[in-house]
Amino acid sequence: MMNDTLDYIQEYTDSFEPEVGIILGSGLGNLASLYKEYTIPYTDIPGFVSSTIEGHSGNLVFGNISGKRVVMMQGRFHYYEGYSMEEITYPIKVMKNLGVKTLILTNAAGIVNKSFRPGDLMVITDHINMLGNNPLIGKNDDKLGPRFPDMSEVYNKDLIKIADEVARLLKINLKHGVYIASSGPSYETPAEIRMARIIGADAAGMSTVPEAIVGNYCSMKVLGISCLTNFASGISSKKLSHQEVMETAVSVNKQFRQLLIEILKKI
Repeated sequence: MMNDTLDYIQEYTDSFEPEVGIILGSGLGNLASLYKEYTIPYTDIPGFVSSTIEGHSGNLVFGNISGKRVVMMQGRFHYYEGYSMEEITYPIKVMKNLGVKTLILTNAAGIVNKSFRPGDLMVITDHINMLGNNPLIGKNDDKLGPRFPDMSEVYNKDLIKIADEVARLLKINLKHGVYIASSGPSYETPAEIRMARIIGADAAGMSTVPEAIVGNYCSMKVLGISCLTNFASGISSKKLSHQEVMETAVSVNKQFRQLLIEILKKI
């Protein structure tokens, strides 16, 4: 299947060779629209599944940003959509085979750390996998990575330093924190969020961790950035909704986009 995927993409894009891969989370997909040179719907790509969630357009977009050749996922696949871990992370393996060496993961996340506020941006320093699954389970592909990959630095420290430098220049108060992923699609309960805080989480979501695991396994440098869209369950009396997530993500879209553009200049 991988050969079919690569053949289709390379024929469609005139053998465009990306060096950076970006996954654009909920409400953040317009960066791809601004820099597109080639756009392929996921439904046309052999081996890809469909993105079914509002705010995830479902396109693989190729373009040049800040002098870097970039492939962008305009929306991702989620475990809660009923897809397997293999299906969710297949695009990361495709990116690796296309030549991508740096992977930037973005998402919308709920606030666990009470000192953070909706609209803040947070660079991910580490993660906690509460999905109850791991994308590396099954037969190992030794061409991609080792059977037992080290996970002591999933999120590259040099890339985090670059993100911090750029944020200072842009006067963005970039937070640092640990991201905890659960399967969803239901939001976490107040008790689950209290547990998340006790074990060291700062933000909660339903994505990113499988992609980060596979990116690290494939020897990519990984950077993760969360748009903190709402207080997680139990922190405020407000009921949670995907609409609120989308609205907050859109409201900070310009700032987030500027941060990514400037980071790409320094990679």
